Amino acid sequence: MDPLHQFNIVPIIPIFIGTGNVSFTNSALFMMIAVGIAVFLMVFGMRKRALVPGRWQSVAELLYEFIVKLVRTNAGIDARPFVPFVFTLFMFLLLGNLLGMVPYSFTFTSHIIVTFAMGVTVITVVTIVGLVKHGFHFFSLFMPHGAPLLLAPLIIPLEIISYFMRPVSLSVRLFANMMAGHTMLKVFASFVIMLGAGLGGVGYVVGILPIMINVALVAFEFLVAIIQAFVFTLLTTIYLRDAIELH
Repeated sequence: MDPLHQFNIVPIIPIFIGTGNVSFTNSALFMMIAVGIAVFLMVFGMRKRALVPGRWQSVAELLYEFIVKLVRTNAGIDARPFVPFVFTLFMFLLLGNLLGMVPYSFTFTSHIIVTFAMGVTVITVVTIVGLVKHGFHFFSLFMPHGAPLLLAPLIIPLEIISYFMRPVSLSVRLFANMMAGHTMLKVFASFVIMLGAGLGGVGYVVGILPIMINVALVAFEFLVAIIQAFVFTLLTTIYLRDAIELH
C-alpha cells in the first residue's frame, strides 16, 4: 500500500455550503478527540484536588507545572498570563502527535495546513501582545539595539522577513518530522511483510531483525512526537519573550 495513503483526508460527514466544502473529516475528528482527551485529563484528574494527589492528578499537575516552568524560564515572569495559552497549545500538539501513533488513527499534525494555521496563530498572538504592551515602539524589534544606523536599510528588511518566516519554520518543522516519521514506519513495516511473503518460512525467521528495527523505530517515533510538541512550545515562549521584552 502507498505509504502516503495514511495522510489522506477523508470526509466523514459531507457538508457543502454553496460551492464550499466544509465536510467533517477524519482530521477534524482526531482534533476533537485530542481536545476531548485533554479536557477529560484536566477535569477528571483535578476533580478531587487532593492534598496527596492520585495518579491522574499527578499527571495533570506534572504537565501543567512543566509548562509553567517552561514559560517562566524562557519568557519571564511577565509572561505568566499566557501560561493557559501555551499549555493548551502544548497539550493539543502532544496529543495530536501521540494519537497518530495509534494504529488506524490519523495524524493531523502531519498536514502543513494544520501546523501552518497554528504557527500563524502563535505569531498573531505574539504580535498583538507586543503592540498592546509597547505600542509603536514594538517595531524597534526589527532594529537590534546597538546596530549601526548605516546598516538599517539592510538589517530592517532582513529582520522583518525573519519575523514573518517564523510561522513557516514552526509549521514545516513539525509537519515534516511527523510526516517523514510515519512514512518511514510504513515503509519498514512493508519490508517485513514482503520478506516473509517472498521467502516463506525462512522469511519469517529472517524477518525477526526487521521487526526488531521496527520496534526501535516506533519507540523513536514516540520520542520524536514528544520532542516536536516541546520544540514548538519552547519556540512559542521564546517569541513571547521577544514581544514582552523586545529582545
